[in-house]
Amino acid sequence: MTSIAREAIPVAARHDIYPEIDPEEHFKGQTYRGKVVIITGASRGIGEQMALMYAQAGAHVVIASRKQETLDSVRKRILELVPTAEVLTVPTDVAIVEQVETLVAAAITRYGRLDVVIANAGTTPEFKDLLGDEDPFACWGVIETNLRGTYNTARFSLSHLAKTKGSFVAITSGAASMRFPTMSSYGISKFAINRLVEFIHLEYPDVLTFALHPGVVDTEMGRKQSAYAMDDSPQLPAATTIYLTSGKADYLSGRYIAADWDLGEIYRDWKEKITKEDALVNRLTVPT
Repeated sequence: MTSIAREAIPVAARHDIYPEIDPEEHFKGQTYRGKVVIITGASRGIGEQMALMYAQAGAHVVIASRKQETLDSVRKRILELVPTAEVLTVPTDVAIVEQVETLVAAAITRYGRLDVVIANAGTTPEFKDLLGDEDPFACWGVIETNLRGTYNTARFSLSHLAKTKGSFVAITSGAASMRFPTMSSYGISKFAINRLVEFIHLEYPDVLTFALHPGVVDTEMGRKQSAYAMDDSPQLPAATTIYLTSGKADYLSGRYIAADWDLGEIYRDWKEKITKEDALVNRLTVPT
């Protein structure tokens, strides 16, 4: 594996659950009891871990991915861990507007509210073709799944989240702030997600909104990105998301955050700088 630098706050790197974000307090206190959580891309990897953790914390979990059989497998694993959990499965292709509308409607019909929505569904190319050599349909497919899928998920959930003063988390990538050949479609889609989060924060200030880089996790999708060492556990972004949506990091709403940043260190040493300078958002840099 080669190492490619990305823009980041200089804090300790975390690769698994650490004390600041430990979800055990939420499990014991049932922080999310009675709350409703939608997770797209929940059939495996990071999305599956998120579903498991929110269920352990007491939430009603609505899980979505394209195939019913994979959702059934995740539902089974959740119920093995939390036999009393409420789990609704809704097959959904997030790039298709009508299917996302159906997903949100199913959650509202069953539970009457939304408290947390996590736009986790996404895809990545293999990073092997220059822009002029890439299949144009494959390129646009990446952008459709990543960006349009996140937009669709936000479009149909935000009005409900505003009522509960809930949270919207868009899974982005450190690739949004990186530039190297063969990454154009993926990098563009993730960069645009970061800006979308900024607009959501502006237009829905009562909704906590985060663009979260999940770290580099050994998942089926992550293995396509051979430039990275996959050092991060899937539990790391799941626990980070529980932490963010619990209201412990409101000052980061509307911003880009990475799961492998130590959020305790950021709070202690960087919170004032971040808020004062409105940092962790997209902007042009101007030479001084």
